[in-house]
Amino acid sequence: MSSNHVKIFDTTLRDGEQSPGASMNHEEKLRLAQKLAQLNVDVMEVGFPASSPGDFEAVSLIAQNVQGPVICGLARTWEADIRACWDAVKAAEKKRIHVFIATSDIHLEHKLRLSREEVLKEITSGVTLAKSFCDDVEFSAEDATRTDPEFLAVAVQTALDAGATTINIPDTVGYTMPQDYIQRFNFLYEKVPGLKDVTTSVHCHDDLGLAVANSLAGVSAGARQVEGCINGIGERAGNASLEEVIMVLATREADLGLTTQINRKEIHTASRLVSMITGVVVQPNKAIVGANAFAHEAGIHVAGVLNQPLTYEIMTPEEVGLSQNSLVLGKHSGRAALGARLKEMGYKLSDASFEKLFEALKRLADKKKDIFNEDLEALIADEILRIPLRWRLDYMNIVSGTVTVPTATVRLYDCEELKQEFGSGSGPVDAVYNTIGKITGSSAELLRFTISAITGGLDAQGEVTVRLGEDGHVVLGKGSDPDILVAAAKAFINGLNRLEYLKTHAPVLKTEERTL
Repeated sequence: MSSNHVKIFDTTLRDGEQSPGASMNHEEKLRLAQKLAQLNVDVMEVGFPASSPGDFEAVSLIAQNVQGPVICGLARTWEADIRACWDAVKAAEKKRIHVFIATSDIHLEHKLRLSREEVLKEITSGVTLAKSFCDDVEFSAEDATRTDPEFLAVAVQTALDAGATTINIPDTVGYTMPQDYIQRFNFLYEKVPGLKDVTTSVHCHDDLGLAVANSLAGVSAGARQVEGCINGIGERAGNASLEEVIMVLATREADLGLTTQINRKEIHTASRLVSMITGVVVQPNKAIVGANAFAHEAGIHVAGVLNQPLTYEIMTPEEVGLSQNSLVLGKHSGRAALGARLKEMGYKLSDASFEKLFEALKRLADKKKDIFNEDLEALIADEILRIPLRWRLDYMNIVSGTVTVPTATVRLYDCEELKQEFGSGSGPVDAVYNTIGKITGSSAELLRFTISAITGGLDAQGEVTVRLGEDGHVVLGKGSDPDILVAAAKAFINGLNRLEYLKTHAPVLKTEERTL
């Protein structure tokens, strides 16, 4: 790659999944990995294989089935971690082992309980072992921006000496500021001359709202890899939003002189897919991918855009894959019309998934006259993406009103077995949830319940998002339907399936670090 090429390292499947409630099952991870390959990211970090058997299986599945990007797994400097990581990624066409350890004094004293000398030995042994398996080895100095600069330089040199080919200087807690990050990179380039011969990387968190700004500062200082997540998801306040970094580099290419290999027309569908799979809603005013990102309401703005879009749009919606054709499908639309619309929207479905979606479209069209793009995406989410692990809604009936106790009859599939119960509650949603709880035996606590209309109009589908907690696990569940009570039931069941998945696939790490 030329020196002006910036590699995009996507960690949505690893760091992004650590957003509270944003866990994904194997099939969902594979679908998202395939979309990231269509987006043409350079590297995708798809998991932490040693953290749990489930994560190991997911990384292996992606390594065996996704071509194009480098498939990367995360590992601590421990031998067991690195061996597990190699076993998980070794089937990939292109693979990378990403080794990390904390280097700041606060982490050494209070988390690792290691001396600086012991950390340097860990770096040597960990990177050396990884290198014995894989030519492509990345080293990250966790909490690098709070690490003593002189010791950080020694740690980086140690990793280079052991064979690291990419050096990551992460802002793990979102503490640094752009000018400080630039100074840190300049210092390291001066102290460690060998850095010019490898790729340097940035990995920034958004605790102070500076993740994208800091990432771009690192790039301006010479870094040629940016790590982040689609929609900026991730632990705490999240990671740098990759779509924002990508579009800054594209929009300001003449000034920055930097390029990426990203297929920008896949940005919008990648964003929607992440939101649909994880349940993490994109705020309307989110840059690049928010619902209002290309909306204009003020009269003077509208007039300007109608005459010349560049008056208020520094990029076009089409550039990021946002279709402007939002209406056409209805009750009499055929397979050809649906196929053309899906292609226009950037979705590629298997024949079986297409037929399933077509039947769902017909059912929806019996209830709703006009089918918008947003309705199609909701159907894709409910019918294709939110794969039930155990529980599936078959039937429900609700009686409610001002002079009657709300009651619900619900019938669910438990795998292939039908189970039915009757229950009541303070309101219709409470009655449905109490009844589902009886069938499933779940003690999950409803932490949050939100509902919104997917499109305008009285016949709009309702989309319900719930946050559930049980036994220390927190998950998000989503469901949509023209009947908001059915949408509420779907969301609750989706959440229960995610909890079911976490019971057997949750990471088993305890006292040691999980993230960068």
